[in-house]
Amino acid sequence: MTAFYHVCFVVPDIERAMEDLGRSVGVGWSAPVADRLGEWDYRIAFTRGGPPFIELIEGPTGSPWDASQGARFDHLGYWTSSVQRGSERLANDGFAADFSGCPYGRPFAYHRLDSIGARVELVDVTRQASFFLKWHSDGGPMPVIDER
Repeated sequence: MTAFYHVCFVVPDIERAMEDLGRSVGVGWSAPVADRLGEWDYRIAFTRGGPPFIELIEGPTGSPWDASQGARFDHLGYWTSSVQRGSERLANDGFAADFSGCPYGRPFAYHRLDSIGARVELVDVTRQASFFLKWHSDGGPMPVIDER
């Protein structure tokens, strides 16, 4: 298995989380970006300088990034050569799909790993170029799980 490229926390207040992590451990942040997936508006930010990156997502109640019960560690993110094949592999290994962005035109999927109390996110490698443009303009290719 290849190295993860980000760790994600869902948070009720993205600015506060950015400020607290910046003051406590000195990380720098990209500006938060607002987006929409299905019926959910959310905001997202990544640390500068990775990988690995820290990702923060502020999402509404009932969304895949619901932090109404408080901030929490949510997932480890990995690039994959195929979200579909990777999701099938994980499901066959007993790690059920928790949410997929694929029906919304976003090639990613979360799978629940109860043993760590969090999810694994598979993101299709076809999104890596746009990730660099938005979050890591001076970065080079990152490792990918080969799902052949």
